[in-house]
Amino acid sequence: FAFGANAEEEAATEDAAEDEDGGRAEPCPVPLPLRLHMEGRSHAATRGTQWLLRQVGGYPALLRMTQAFYERAFVDSQLRQFFNDIHDPHPQRLASWIAEKMDPTDPIWSIERQTRPQKVVQLVGGYNHVVHDRSSAHVAAWNSVNREAGKEGDHFKLDDSRIWMRLMFWSAREQGLFDNENFAYWFIGFIGHFVKIYESTAPLFARESARWSADPANTQAYLDNGRRMDDVCGVPLRGALADVPASEQRDRAWPYEAL
Repeated sequence: FAFGANAEEEAATEDAAEDEDGGRAEPCPVPLPLRLHMEGRSHAATRGTQWLLRQVGGYPALLRMTQAFYERAFVDSQLRQFFNDIHDPHPQRLASWIAEKMDPTDPIWSIERQTRPQKVVQLVGGYNHVVHDRSSAHVAAWNSVNREAGKEGDHFKLDDSRIWMRLMFWSAREQGLFDNENFAYWFIGFIGHFVKIYESTAPLFARESARWSADPANTQAYLDNGRRMDDVCGVPLRGALADVPASEQRDRAWPYEAL
């Protein structure tokens, strides 16, 4: 699908839709399609993101998506090396974080984080490390005992980020969240914004990463290849840009609201 195309027509269709009880569906309180709203340099929720969370089914729907994502990430040939303990509640934490970013009036992630026990993990070299927040979790991932020899301590690279996004968007599509085109449009931009935490050039590849799973031949080839993306693994930025249309490479406004 073409994200954001015919936005006015889509909005009118949304407004006229009926829910399962035969009543009028809740219209979006802001113009569609939803772009990311920034306050200063920080992402901020809006009435639109709160509405969108309700439209897709709230936290339970996000949890189905993140559960499907981590099931894939734990067995991906490249991403699995970053996980010290696959039994940690990764899906719940990611789903609650996304939900709170969409609707901070229900701070389920913040409440859980306040009571989350600190966890000591053993890193490569036998060092003990306390995981208590996102930054410390990243350090644990970079220095996981499962890292390939010679890559211990390396930060997330472009190929790691592209694989992460492809698996995430695949999971969103599989779980039906991308059936809602408004959510798909917003969520791709949302991930495109936050993936820069991992790797600064990765946002350029968000839309390409979403398109990847739209073709079942791509996901099947990935599975047949032992869950390895040969077109991504080890490919530097210069080569990777061949996968991104020139129009997207030049688009510096996406995915944000107009100033």
